[in-house]
Amino acid sequence: MTVMKSIAAAAAASFALAAHAAPLESLPTSGTLVVVPAFGEVKHANDQAIATLAIEEQDKDKAAAASRVNLKMKQGLDIVKREDPGASLKTQGYYTYPVYPEERQTINGQPSKPRVPTAWRVGQYLQVTTTNLEKLPKTVAAAQKILTLNGLQFGLTPETTRQLDDQRIAATYKNLNERINSIASAMGRKVGDAVLDTVDFEGSGNYAQDRMAGAPAPMMMRAAKMESADVAEPSFEPGETTLQMTLVGKVRFK
Repeated sequence: MTVMKSIAAAAAASFALAAHAAPLESLPTSGTLVVVPAFGEVKHANDQAIATLAIEEQDKDKAAAASRVNLKMKQGLDIVKREDPGASLKTQGYYTYPVYPEERQTINGQPSKPRVPTAWRVGQYLQVTTTNLEKLPKTVAAAQKILTLNGLQFGLTPETTRQLDDQRIAATYKNLNERINSIASAMGRKVGDAVLDTVDFEGSGNYAQDRMAGAPAPMMMRAAKMESADVAEPSFEPGETTLQMTLVGKVRFK
């Protein structure tokens, strides 16, 4: 029994050595179509800001609340125009909502009386688009004497985005060539044997960045009263934006 085991072990070892020594044959690649995704990105310092300023008033008299909102928005517009004449301004999101008292529990199953508004909330938003980032803190601080800062978003101007598009395409196409070289090497083929069949620059689907759209949700808190005191300038860091692109190339080997 021991002799038989020794013979079997020797045979298995010989087979393993033979298999290890045999060269690994590569699959034929002639006519192979390879789908290659590629990626590219460019970065640029943000050169545009979109600030959303707001005003809200609350009063038992709806007309009185609306009147104060209209007056303060006009004053806020004048301040922003004075501080940043080159800014693009857009008023939006004017709203009027009733304020109801807290609903009381019914007694003995009796239906509650219809609620009557005790006050009215009236508000409006102002969207300020500017490229004067250096003066932005001063502009916002001046506007905050009357209005509130409801939101701030930094990004790239359309002109800068168009200028960067050439760089983004070049970076993505360069990555495609690098990946094709790597794939050809792995397949044991020369790059000269490959023919670029198709380049799909929409291969990534929707890669466009979302833009700020529509009016913000109404404020749930009453805006501060108009103050004559100066407001300390806020601190802003514009940061940078990364533009990305994905393409899909189809390569066929001869």
